[in-house]
Amino acid sequence: MTSKANVRRSAANELSENRKWLREQINSYFFTSMQDEPEALVLLERELRSLKSNRRLILADRDKSLILARVNEPGSLYDSLRHFQDREISYAMITHSDGPMPGMNQALEIQRFEFDRKSNDDIMAWKDVQLPKGLLRKIAAELRATYPEFDMKEFDRLLKILWLNNESYVKVASPLRVAQVLQLLQKSSRSGGLYLHVEPTPDVKISRVHFAVANPPQKEFLLQLMEVFNRLDLGVNRAYCLTISNGIHPYFLGTFLVNRRSGEVLEPGSELYRRLQQELYNTQIVSTKSYTYREFVTNNVMTGEEASLVNAFIAFCHTNLAHNQPDRFGLDDVQNAFHAHPEMSLQLVKLFKARFDPAITESHPLYASIREETVRAVNDYNTGHRYLDEVRRAIYRCCLIFIAHTLKTNFFVLEKQAFAFRLDPTYLTELGPAFTADLPQALPFRVTFFFSRFGFGYHIGFSDIARGGWRTVIARNMDDFITNSNTIFRENFVLAHTQHLKNKDIYEGGSKLVLILDSSDLQRGSERQMENWRLYKLQHGVTNAFLDIFVTDHGVARSPSVVDYYREDEPIELGPDENMHDSMIENIARISKRRGYILGIGIMSSKEVGINHKEYGVTSTGVVKFAEITMAELGIDIYRDPFSVKFTGGPNGDVAGNAMRILLERAPQVAVKLVLDGTAALCDPEGADRKELGRIVLQQDLDAFDPQALHPGGFLLYRSGSRRDGLRELYKKVSKTAEGLREEWISTDEFSRVYAGLPFTVKTDLFIPAGGRPETIDKDNWQNYLLPSGAPSAGAIVEGANSFITPEARVQLQKKGVIIMRDASANKCGVISSSYEIIANLLLTESEFMAHKERYVQDVLEILEQRAADEARLILRRRREQPGLLCTEISDALSGEINQQYATIYRFFQNRPQLCLQPIYKKAILSHLPKMLRDEPKYAKRIKNLPQKYLFAILAAEIGSSLVYRGDRESDFEATLKGHLTRMFGE
Repeated sequence: MTSKANVRRSAANELSENRKWLREQINSYFFTSMQDEPEALVLLERELRSLKSNRRLILADRDKSLILARVNEPGSLYDSLRHFQDREISYAMITHSDGPMPGMNQALEIQRFEFDRKSNDDIMAWKDVQLPKGLLRKIAAELRATYPEFDMKEFDRLLKILWLNNESYVKVASPLRVAQVLQLLQKSSRSGGLYLHVEPTPDVKISRVHFAVANPPQKEFLLQLMEVFNRLDLGVNRAYCLTISNGIHPYFLGTFLVNRRSGEVLEPGSELYRRLQQELYNTQIVSTKSYTYREFVTNNVMTGEEASLVNAFIAFCHTNLAHNQPDRFGLDDVQNAFHAHPEMSLQLVKLFKARFDPAITESHPLYASIREETVRAVNDYNTGHRYLDEVRRAIYRCCLIFIAHTLKTNFFVLEKQAFAFRLDPTYLTELGPAFTADLPQALPFRVTFFFSRFGFGYHIGFSDIARGGWRTVIARNMDDFITNSNTIFRENFVLAHTQHLKNKDIYEGGSKLVLILDSSDLQRGSERQMENWRLYKLQHGVTNAFLDIFVTDHGVARSPSVVDYYREDEPIELGPDENMHDSMIENIARISKRRGYILGIGIMSSKEVGINHKEYGVTSTGVVKFAEITMAELGIDIYRDPFSVKFTGGPNGDVAGNAMRILLERAPQVAVKLVLDGTAALCDPEGADRKELGRIVLQQDLDAFDPQALHPGGFLLYRSGSRRDGLRELYKKVSKTAEGLREEWISTDEFSRVYAGLPFTVKTDLFIPAGGRPETIDKDNWQNYLLPSGAPSAGAIVEGANSFITPEARVQLQKKGVIIMRDASANKCGVISSSYEIIANLLLTESEFMAHKERYVQDVLEILEQRAADEARLILRRRREQPGLLCTEISDALSGEINQQYATIYRFFQNRPQLCLQPIYKKAILSHLPKMLRDEPKYAKRIKNLPQKYLFAILAAEIGSSLVYRGDRESDFEATLKGHLTRMFGE
């Protein structure tokens, strides 16, 4: 026999042995799932023994797929994943042989990856999909047999979604595997986005773990899950993981067959199962890029939950200490305090757990001893570096204060995607003036801190029943993240305090929820969709964390995992603000109703069953009313006389756009000389063409304005659509001259100088800042608002945007003769409108509201006009009575008077709840309501069903505001004296 024949026979024998070994040692489902890759199987059978001398065998390597055969050894999966960590995996299959490969001590590991994620738009066409009828029948039968609890009403939609995401998987996989995926998808969507289920297999040593996550972390998530299994000594024999889109965001759907290397069986209810729950759920909170994860979790110094809590400690201490001393307590300083001494971090974690573990709590003797040893460790901290030691002791003491003043937290709730910590606000007093001197001199009613994988922030409220917007600041680079982290607490505090001044006319005090979203690791443009997914993930997680601690039964947190030291209902109303999209608004309302929050869908305003601020221009209604009354004080009737106005904020913005709309409709001689938004600046000495401006108002941004409509001397300066000339970035400027339009491209320096200077220098009668960043006019640049003659560029400013002018700058400008109507007064009508949305949610059914919506909204708009007019006229009247007073001082004083009255009256009714529905007080409650609710008996009688705290608050708001706006201080004092004397001495 020739040598060639021997080689062929040897190769044939080896191929036969390899094929036989593969069939014996690898689960049969592997071959079913590889039906669509026959060439890869042939290559595996032929080249299996090459793994004796090679680490890996590439079975397929294409643009959208990669299949590897590898020697199964520690780090093999990590080694593969790290080579394409920035690619989005749509499907992963990991399979191990049961025994070692021929002639080797190691088992075979086969890794299959697909990189074919479908976009949300690809999935929106699911209704048009036609599936093979035979396939439908088989999968439906399998679902009914294996998962009888599956809601078959969703079968058609979910299967079509799966088909559009991965058609080949549905075709190749067995009906059982497809049924498992559909069950996972439905379960996770109905359980708040997290679902874990463990079930036995015929091999008692192996358990099947199903884990699903809505909107999972985009990078390194599969690797993080594998690390969890490895850390818990769970070997993964096989894994099948799909990441699909449901048309809104992705879902991760994973099935893992695992066994405990020590032989212990993974069973629901066991300690191992509890730890697996904690660690898998915690992947939604601990980031793989964090130092605590890389150095402490992967090296078994901390559990994932402990590392997450340490990261929360860092964020809290940094944000509370840095706003007043950023150089001493920068992010690096605070991180190093916890990273350099993991034993101190773990001691603080130990104390926190002792206070909030439902099995211990602070009444347990163990808590006192742990607290004593922790305080001693902090006080005795000494490395011999005096300055550094002082800084770190201050950081650790801040953490001690945080733990001691937290009143409830969801840390021990398993199914969470963010932490929530409700604090007693007196912690600020304990921090001391060194860290609070830059805050308004008022103590909040509550402070709640939130922390998640992608961001953190605060809800700060200044009364029991409080409302205010939810703002998310997106940090797109590390400079933005660090800068915003330094100031977020102060910014949040100031916004909430301003909101409290603004809310004086309604039964809710002021509050604000501000979060920072960290998207600094995402590439611009190509990962923009990921940023939105991350935004939704942060907001969804914080919503559920909020409800974990604020959903109560008889005042006590409903979840048994929440130790509640506060023990009262807390009605907190939220509203949409920066980066809060309509889909999330609706989602928050649905979740709140489903989870049984005291306010139901009333938690969030501006939904379909509500009053859309932009559609009805509710904030601008008040801004324009303030402008009308202020200009009348200066001798100008804006509805009859010619006058000029400048705006920051674009025509498509809520406040600026609606203010322009109202003025274009009602003020025939208005000249809009300046408009400035994020896309462009329009400057026209004769005023923007009314027809062209009206065309884009509430429809398009300013860069859509047709430059042909400019008057001579006018120009458009475009912030959007810049271009590069070598290393220089250039911006387009289009000017109208006597000869026509002239286009030029200007440098970044010139653009920045002109663009930033326009609000200061363009001369008009009225300035309405209705957009732009807070503190645009401050103590360092307010003089730029003065013309060369020394006169202000506009004699009246009505603040449609919050905090556009700093307090110091307001004072200086008013001393120069400018009348300023500050934000807390001028733009208060948006929050008043939102308050009446909540009233509607509490007193009307959804169908009743929708049937009478236009009537109800008109009633609310009348209230808004009246509330704005009451305050504007009172401010100007007091200014005439006491010329030395500034309008902003009067505004603050009015808010203080009304809020003080509110607090006194609220406490009065808290102590005498039986008075609320007596005729005179019932009449006061009804007078606060829109006309439709007052006049219709079937609605009016429903006020008795309002939560008792709401009755107290409505009475306090209506009586307190009417005493100030429509009262007479001398007459009211006289009536008080007469009442007192009558009680004391009789008639």
